[in-house]
Amino acid sequence: MLAAMPSALCFLALASLVASSPVPDAALPGTRQAADAPTVRALDVNWTRDGLITGVSGALWITSEAFLKSQLAPNTCRWCDRSPDGQDTLNGVDRWGRGVAGKTEAGRKTWDTWSNVAGFGVLPVGVLGAQYLLASGSGASARYYAEDAMTIVETAAVAALANQVVKFAVGRERPFVHVLDEEQKGLTHSPSDNNLSFYSGHTSLAFSLVAAAGTVSGMRGYRNNWLIWAVGVPAAASVGLMRMGADKHYFTDVLVGAAAGTVFGVGVPLLLHGRAASGSGGSAPQSGVSMRMTGNPGGVMLSGQF
Repeated sequence: MLAAMPSALCFLALASLVASSPVPDAALPGTRQAADAPTVRALDVNWTRDGLITGVSGALWITSEAFLKSQLAPNTCRWCDRSPDGQDTLNGVDRWGRGVAGKTEAGRKTWDTWSNVAGFGVLPVGVLGAQYLLASGSGASARYYAEDAMTIVETAAVAALANQVVKFAVGRERPFVHVLDEEQKGLTHSPSDNNLSFYSGHTSLAFSLVAAAGTVSGMRGYRNNWLIWAVGVPAAASVGLMRMGADKHYFTDVLVGAAAGTVFGVGVPLLLHGRAASGSGGSAPQSGVSMRMTGNPGGVMLSGQF
């Protein structure tokens, strides 16, 4: 499955390229070209507002992760999956899900490395690349793609910040820490990270990227935008599976992460970037003046919009 993650994202890019390639003009009768051309719609994008949301959310996440984690993260678990007398109370679903975890320290480390590479590198690049192919294949302008990229990154930043707040507040003990003796828990590689299991940030990020790209593509009216969902969702799910393989998260952590990422991925574009009232059927917003001349056996007609 480790090899399947990059392969799925490569397929996403290749499939988008093939499916979004426009039909040559010569292949269509002139009377059908306009009717068959995709309608690319303008969305409400405010660069000042969206830049502030993205910048502030990203800065807060980076600060809390890189500089203040030891102060903000709980020193002991609040959600420990143990009774007051120390008995293990982990639910059956999460106990079953731990069967995915690597059986050796080296195996878990490999899963962890691949989840970081896929979640923070391969999948974001693949999603943005596929979005570009779908946009360009539907005749959208470079400006539209820049707006799409801004919306996708904005969504990911907001989702990441929300995840960080929940992690610090809930304080669920990670699976690999849960099985350690009490005297060993403070000796892990990063004790400040021991109690940040709920919910999976990698999974939330992955699904927020895919859902945002799919939602924006649908709102724009890009040709074959379903490809983002068809290939992106399994790719995002594999990131969550890798986090379970690394023994960093329980199944319920990953499940909630996927749901939260999807909610942000769909919600942010719909709430902040609805279709602009002046949306057009071309690759750029409709201008204030347009003219059209048509002819027929009875004469010539000139029409326009001002």
